This record gives sequence, C-alpha cells and structure tokens, in this order.
Amino acid sequence: MAAALGRKIADVAWKRRGKSVLRLESNLARVVPDAGPERLRALSQAGMRSYMRYWMESFRLPAMDPRRFGTDVSIKDEHILREALASGRGVIVALPHLANWDLAGAWVTGHVGVPFTTVAERLKPESLYDRFVAYRQSLGMEVLPHSGGAAFGTLARRLRSGGLICLVADRDLSSSGVEVDFFGATARMPAGPALLAQQTGAALLPVTLSYGDAPKMYGRIHPEVEVPGTGTRAEKTAAMTQSVADAFASGIAEHPEDWHMLQRLWLDDLEERP
Repeated sequence: MAAALGRKIADVAWKRRGKSVLRLESNLARVVPDAGPERLRALSQAGMRSYMRYWMESFRLPAMDPRRFGTDVSIKDEHILREALASGRGVIVALPHLANWDLAGAWVTGHVGVPFTTVAERLKPESLYDRFVAYRQSLGMEVLPHSGGAAFGTLARRLRSGGLICLVADRDLSSSGVEVDFFGATARMPAGPALLAQQTGAALLPVTLSYGDAPKMYGRIHPEVEVPGTGTRAEKTAAMTQSVADAFASGIAEHPEDWHMLQRLWLDDLEERP
C-alpha cells in the first residue's frame, strides 16, 4: 500500500511539471544526451517514482527487521569495504544521490555491523532538522551538521581512530568545491572526501547504488581512489575528486532514473551570484 501511494504521489507531481521535475529532466538530458523528448519525459517520470520510493523506504527503515538488510540489499565487491575497515586506516565512503543512500547506511550498520558518521544539511525549521537527526541516529548513524566546515575536524578524528564516515558527495553545498568534468560539462563537487583522505590516510571508496524490483536495491563498491604521488595539495584534491566523479558517472549512466538530482548542478545552470 505504501509503495502504491508513493507511485501515485510521484505521478501527480510529475504531471504538474513543477520546477523540480523540469530541473530533473534538464539534468537527465545531460546524462542521456541522445534521448528525445519522449524518452526524457519517461525517464523523469521513472525518476520521480524512484525519488518517492526513496522517501517511502526511508521512513519505514526504523521499523524494518535488520535481517532484511542482508537479503534486500546486494552490494557487489563488499570485500573492498571490509578489507579497508580491517586495515584500521579509516574509511571514507562517497556516494551520489542514487537510489537510497539511507538504506545503504542501514546496510552498513545492520549487515556489516559497523557504526559510521555522516553529515547532513541543516534544515529549517530547527525542529524538522532535530527530527531528521533523531531518525538517522535510530538507524545507528552519528549525524553532524553541515555548517561551514565545522564538521571536518570531527570527521578527521573519527577516521584517525579507524572509523567509517559516509558522505553524499555529488553536489557542493559550500560553493567552494572542486570543478570536475561531469558528463561533458563542468560541475562542482565537494573537496572534503579527497582532503580527508590526504590528511588522515583513510581509504576513499566511491559507492554507486541502483534500484531493482521492490524491495531490492543493488550497489557497487568501487576501487579505492589513491592519493597521487606528486603534485600540490590542490592538484591532488582535484585529481581525486575527478576520479570520484568518474565513478559516480558510471553508476548514474547505467541507472539514470535512480539519480535524484532535482537541483541545479552544472556551472552552466547556476545563477550568477554577487
């Protein structure tokens, strides 16, 4: 019943052709450049259904039997994550807005059995943000507010103690990120994952996700993004962030309908600021 309701809400929103739907369609046009108007409309409708599935599943997660994380979620090459955790170096998992990153986090705490720290955009009103944090904490996550880089020091300490952090890293919230080539145009992505890897020696692992038939979700843990042996700190950060963007692009290209990017991303689309 919840899944059917989610699809209905998604279809109503899609038919209204609001700003978010049009932005999603515009973003998908960059991901699938050879798609005609009909294909783009079909992709955006599938994208809205995927987006509502994310919300429906996320709000049901606290009541889900943790044993389902091992059956409903299938992650390819999970040995890369387990081996990195066993090394004691600390691990940075970087994800795009693909499928259900909250469910992936619940898979880590419930199936892998490792707690982790993440960062969330501070929402308004404050009561909404507090409820959002409490919800994620109930899933075994430590949530830090994204507030001008204040979380960076805490994340570094967690990594130096061999911990795990998970960051959604395909959209820069600070306007001071790293420029990357993304589907043939310039976008800006957060520098944090690459900087943390350089500063702490932690392993940086990109992860991409996709939906299958409900309730299945699939994912892939990509090989570690290595710190370049030469170059300035800025050059190393740029190269590593580009490698993360390339990994994200491979997963998004395979499952564009599961990429929940309803905001402006590419620099060509951003409004000029004073």
